[in-house]
Amino acid sequence: MTESAEPTHQSGTRSRKRLGYGEGREALLKAAVRVVGRQGLRHLTYRAVAEEAGVTHGLVVHHFGSRDALIEESLAYAVRVSLSSSLLEPGTGRPEDFVSGLADMVEDDADGQAYQYELLLEARRRPELLAQVRALYDEYFGASQRELARILPGDASPAFNRLVFAALDGLVLHQLTGIGDRADTEAALAELRSLLRTLGERAQDNRD
Repeated sequence: MTESAEPTHQSGTRSRKRLGYGEGREALLKAAVRVVGRQGLRHLTYRAVAEEAGVTHGLVVHHFGSRDALIEESLAYAVRVSLSSSLLEPGTGRPEDFVSGLADMVEDDADGQAYQYELLLEARRRPELLAQVRALYDEYFGASQRELARILPGDASPAFNRLVFAALDGLVLHQLTGIGDRADTEAALAELRSLLRTLGERAQDNRD
């Protein structure tokens, strides 16, 4: 089953696409994430998403039916994508591998990262979104907790895990907004890995 959009020949207007149902839905979710990441949640409209995706306004309405549904489904999509590319759990237990590539991720997926912060703030105003936002962060906390337990067997408390994750979250936000830059992120991560390495060696000495 396909949903077609009428082509347009007006000068300067983005050409419309013919998309399969599944392909069209994902393309619209990606477009919604880009719109929110670049312009903020208040600019998330059917027309903005349609323009970003290069399809008709009616196709967005067909797929989602309401702006609330578009917000909720784009959040669920962002959660899936973010977790599939999470750098929190390389699985090696080596401090040098922990969140390797974080600065690259911020540069390569700036819209996706900004989208998550926008929805985090929106959940403060719209409690119905809080469950999905919490689910996202619970997954993040779980991944970092498991990796820290490999680095610091027996010494990675939930409170320490939350402290580490809060530092990482802050670094992402700072690089994303320009408060810090890539070099600042890398330097801070080097300090964090050095701390984890020292704590791991100390824990190993105490066990011996």
